[in-house]
Amino acid sequence: MKTILTGIKPTGDVHLGNYLGAIRPGLKLAHSTKAQSLLFIADYHCLTSMHKASELSQATRHVAASWLACGLNTQKTIIYKQSDVPEIFELSWILSCFTPKGFMNRAHAYKAKQSTNKEDGKADLDSGVNMGLFNYPVLMSADILMFNATDVPVGEDQAQHVEFARDIAQKFNNNYGDTLVLPKPILSGQKLIPGLDGRKMSKSYKNTIPLFCEDKKFRKLIMKIKTDSLPPEAPKDIKNSTIFDLYKEFATDSEVLKLKAHFESGIGWGEAKQVLFEKLQEYFLPHRQKYNELMSHPDELDKILLSGAEKARQLAKPLLKNIKKVIGVG
Repeated sequence: MKTILTGIKPTGDVHLGNYLGAIRPGLKLAHSTKAQSLLFIADYHCLTSMHKASELSQATRHVAASWLACGLNTQKTIIYKQSDVPEIFELSWILSCFTPKGFMNRAHAYKAKQSTNKEDGKADLDSGVNMGLFNYPVLMSADILMFNATDVPVGEDQAQHVEFARDIAQKFNNNYGDTLVLPKPILSGQKLIPGLDGRKMSKSYKNTIPLFCEDKKFRKLIMKIKTDSLPPEAPKDIKNSTIFDLYKEFATDSEVLKLKAHFESGIGWGEAKQVLFEKLQEYFLPHRQKYNELMSHPDELDKILLSGAEKARQLAKPLLKNIKKVIGVG
């Protein structure tokens, strides 16, 4: 049986780009296949930069509630916190003993930090680099290999994590035989989701539209979407419209055709943004109600995650036992 594993790092608000690029396709994949499906909240990965306990706890619940509110079925997908599965961290140490230091120098996060330090004129290119950041790929590999994951949905910018896991697993298997399953990345192929300024919707650009913010803020953000200065009566180009691009992701075919005709005959940008706002409000209303319910009962949300962790541990324990046996400590 295939095992699909998805990891989510709990940083910042879940936004429309996350929904269209990860949540919706992830749920579709999990619900449309007979493969075993796991989703983990990578809370320990956040320790590389997030050092406020309340912030980390809240961010973890926010991500879990977002996926559950958007339709994650816990009967089909095991959802758990990374920190609740200690077997992952034991495996991480074992894998680190098969990972060359020079290999780790190639990791994107580490190279990016060094590049930033160089641009800032710092003599020490490792300034601000903690061992959590440097060892990030090993822990990520343990996240994947701990459950014999065969398929790991990722964006192109995250494919390296899966390649690292494959390389490390191969080094281990070269010593002890075929013990670890070699995972393969499943590239989402999701097109660029435009943000408020037309660039890719990203927290780093500060151009996101959070899914679960208050209605007034949600509308205010949509009204900030960048447009040109054409008057209302002028025909509008749907090919270069963030408003139209977002609208068609949530509307029916007939609704899309209707708005297209309105664009071509002339529509004011304020009216177009209002149409988008109303469509998004309609689409996400049940998700928001479920999200608010989950976040207002944190104890119940924590129980769901702990239950998932117990299921995940039942999968992890036999594999770790076998790994310890083949290396000579079990």
